[in-house]
Parts: sequence; C-alpha cells; structure tokens
Amino acid sequence: MVCMNAIDTAHYMSALGAQAKQASAAMAKASAAVKNQALRALADLLRANIDSLQADNAKDLERARAAGLAEPMVDRLKLTPKVIETCALGCEQLAAMPDVIGEIIGMKQQPSGIRVGQMRVPIGVFGMIYESRPNVTIEAASLSIKSGNACILRGGSEAIESNKALAVLVEQALAQAGLPQEAVQLVQTTDRAAVGQLIAMPQFVDVIIPRGGKGLIERISAEAKVPVIKHLDGNCHTYVDDPCDLDMAVKVADNAKTQKYSPCNASEGLLVARGVAAAFLPKIGAVYAAKGVEMRCCPEAKAFLGAVAGANVQDATEQDWFEEYLAPIISIKVVAGLDEAIAHINHYSSHHTDAILTRDHMHAQRFLREVDSSSVMVNASTRFADGFEYGLGAEIGISTDKFHARGPVGIEGLTSLKYVVLGEGEVRN
Repeated sequence: MVCMNAIDTAHYMSALGAQAKQASAAMAKASAAVKNQALRALADLLRANIDSLQADNAKDLERARAAGLAEPMVDRLKLTPKVIETCALGCEQLAAMPDVIGEIIGMKQQPSGIRVGQMRVPIGVFGMIYESRPNVTIEAASLSIKSGNACILRGGSEAIESNKALAVLVEQALAQAGLPQEAVQLVQTTDRAAVGQLIAMPQFVDVIIPRGGKGLIERISAEAKVPVIKHLDGNCHTYVDDPCDLDMAVKVADNAKTQKYSPCNASEGLLVARGVAAAFLPKIGAVYAAKGVEMRCCPEAKAFLGAVAGANVQDATEQDWFEEYLAPIISIKVVAGLDEAIAHINHYSSHHTDAILTRDHMHAQRFLREVDSSSVMVNASTRFADGFEYGLGAEIGISTDKFHARGPVGIEGLTSLKYVVLGEGEVRN
C-alpha cells in the first residue's frame, strides 16, 4: 500500500486529474473501431491472466478475513473465474454495441429555416469511488472506454491488490489499441485524503460516481465540489399480488432473495396480499427455512410462518422495513392489497428495484406507473436489475437519482447531450 502525506497526496491527485483531462480529449475523438479494439484486447487479457488475478485477489481475501470483515463483504471481494469471465463478456458485449458518440437525435426544421437537434458526446472525466467489488474496476474502465471518456478510479483499500492487477491489464489494452494509458487511472494510494481531493477538482473532473455504503455516498454528496450521480442502498421489494401464480411467485421470491445475498438488487422485503397469504407464505417459508433465511415478520405473517418446520421467524421492528440486510434475512409483511403495497414501497424502499408478481394486467400497469423506483418489474426477480442483464454491456452502478441518470448506468449515462444547429446562412430577424 502507498501512504502519502497531505502535500504529496494533493500533488499526486492533481497530476492524475491533469493527465485524465488530457487523455479525455484523445478519447473523445477516438473512432469506434479503436475503442472496440481496446475492449476486445481487455477481454483477452482478463482470460489470459485468471491465475495471476486470483493470486493477487487471494492477498486481499486473506487480509479481509484477518481484519474480521463480515462474510457477505468478503464475498463481494472475490475474483472467481466466473466473475472474471463475466467481466470479459461485458467487454465483448460493449464492443459489439453501436457507438452512440456523435449520434444526432431529434433533428427538426424550424420556421426560421435552421435545423435543431442534439448530439451525444462524452461527459469528459469522471471520478469513480467504490468499495469492495474489484470487478467494478473493469466495469468502470470498459464503460469509460466505450463512451469516449477518461476516468479516475478509487477502489476500496480492502481490494487494493486486485484493483492494481486489473488496472495493469486495462493499461495494456489501451496501449495495444493506441489509446492513452492515462485514459483509465487507478488511485494507487489507500490514503483517505485522496477521496477528498478527487471530489474537489472541478478543473479536472466533470462528475463523481460513488458506489458503496450509504455512509460513503452521503459523505461524497455533502462534500463534493462537482456533480454527483448517487448510487444509494438497495432496499428492494417483491410484492406477491392477489391474484398470482403461486408456483411462479415462490420461484421468483426465492431467487430474488437467495440467488445471492450480497448484491444491492437482492430483495430485502417481501410483501404478500392478504388474499393469497395463507396459500403462499407456508410455501415460501419452507424454502427460506431450508436455506437458513431469517424471517422478520409482522404479526399476521408470523401466524402463517410460525408453524413451518425449521423456520427462524422473528418479530419485525419498524427499522426492519427500511433495512438493507445484504444477508440471509428478509422482512415479511401481509398487506391488504395493491394500494397498501405501493404505499409501503414508496415509503420504506430506497427507490432501487421493486417487483410485483401478479396475474392482473391492470394491477401490473398501476405498479409500473406508481412505484417510484429506478427499476420496476412485473413477474421477474429483482436480481435482474443489472447493466449486463439489461443489455448495457456493463454498468457503472445503479443510480437512485432522478438526474442525470437513473437505474443501471451504462454508456448513455456517461454521456451528455449538446444542441447542434444546421443552417444555410439564416440570420435572425
């Protein structure tokens, strides 16, 4: 790890900023073919270096466990062959996608004779501050390359060895394509002061994207001197409606909670319409009991679940309805129906991802319109709220903001629009 004094850190971060700004000009004019070449090279390098990446990752895992990091957090640190392959596939998926940079949309002729439209352009330089998951390094780097931006990445100290190893591969891929290596820079120091410097350099950085715990994001939002795209916690809900397909509801509610506990798109709350509670809750209770999921329930839900063999059923507190567990724990509440479910979600959720399981088309349409979240789903697991699953190639995070991007932030979320005007000598009267 690199430690610096305050003056060294300030100079170091300023140098990264200046290099990123210079590199962003080259990236903005890079052709689609060159950017795609870099992405395909990165995919090849990831696959060719699985063993060495895992060796560096093992150092982070050993240090995390020695420091007593909770197992769900350790799980986020892992660079398994599957995680690395997903990163490589994301690079290839991005390379296969159309290049949106320079695209002109909405061109309209005006009464004066001029034609007015908007052109999609890179943001310029973004700073990314994230915790735990080292695969975010590749997701951020690949999206930055595809969108013609430069970026400065500051990962968590717990993943420093993994992130350094991945950053080397990104530099190699950029060099192979003839692009500036400074287009993607990893902050090599674990000094917390580097974060303070990064979020206070509007002369170099156009937007900050924090991705991590609520405390980190609130701090960044409060202290940043540049715009912030916030990615807050994921208190996601699955609502089982009346009427529903019970077997499908059990399958989806199970997947939404237990497919993986640590991601922000795992369901943390289960709402069940009173009309189907007696039929549905014992079935899902048995599934959760078999998988060791603790159920924190309202009194009505507890009455149905208490008799399930092996079930760990507890009384829910008010705080449980707000909670993002990232663990084998779920809150369960019986609601009167659709109206109460929507009201509960809009009050307690983090506006990340919420799903309805229903056979009623009108209920589905109301849920889609009225639930105020960045992703709203019908008859699907909340675990699909992901840039890769949405066909974005990768994501830089899931924004719970309403400006400038919302939901999984892919290529378009890292661009801006500027007006373009085409004329033939028109003058204003």
